Amino acid sequence: MPSLRLGDTAPDFEQDSSLGRIRFHEWLGSSWGVLFSHPADFTPVCTTELGLTAKLKGEFAKRGVKVIALSVDPVESHKRWIEDINATQQTVVNFPIIADPDRKVSELYDLIHPNASTTATVRSLFVIDPAKKVRLIITYPASTGRNFDEILRVIDSLQLTDSHSVATPGNWKHGDEVVIAPSIQDPEILKQKFPKGFTAVRPYLRTTPQPNLH
Repeated sequence: MPSLRLGDTAPDFEQDSSLGRIRFHEWLGSSWGVLFSHPADFTPVCTTELGLTAKLKGEFAKRGVKVIALSVDPVESHKRWIEDINATQQTVVNFPIIADPDRKVSELYDLIHPNASTTATVRSLFVIDPAKKVRLIITYPASTGRNFDEILRVIDSLQLTDSHSVATPGNWKHGDEVVIAPSIQDPEILKQKFPKGFTAVRPYLRTTPQPNLH
């Protein structure tokens, strides 16, 4: 199975989860999605991550994003793990965890990396847009917890840059200035698209206030 790349269609699947049977594309509907994998249930780093994800439900919802996790263990194990997550992280897990004991989804998403482990999945995260295209892939080592501020930041950037002719600079966060796409050179179009004006640091580097803020 070739590895997934940015711009590929996220593979569809039907699989059991902690919240019942899931048909992935149907479940996503017209939302953005975050799918993230875990090597196994009852692992310490992943327990903290799933707790954080539950606490950020409002932030994901504000951006029209559905979150779903995956672990190779079966549903009954997931349900016991969720009890632990709720108790230790002081939250309530409010999203599905896919059961993947047959490794079907793991293989579709190229999550088994033999050099890391021949059986467990690597800790990858995929951001998927409403057209079901993969827009971000991050793979973390087992020892390092994910930065959910960064995941939300990237979603903010993707949603902004999809709807305006801009890109976001290094370390950008919501509310900061953005850069104008170099392809836009016509002065009239620039005036029309960027009524707040812009600063030309160089002909190819032009900064402007974030266009979707009033």
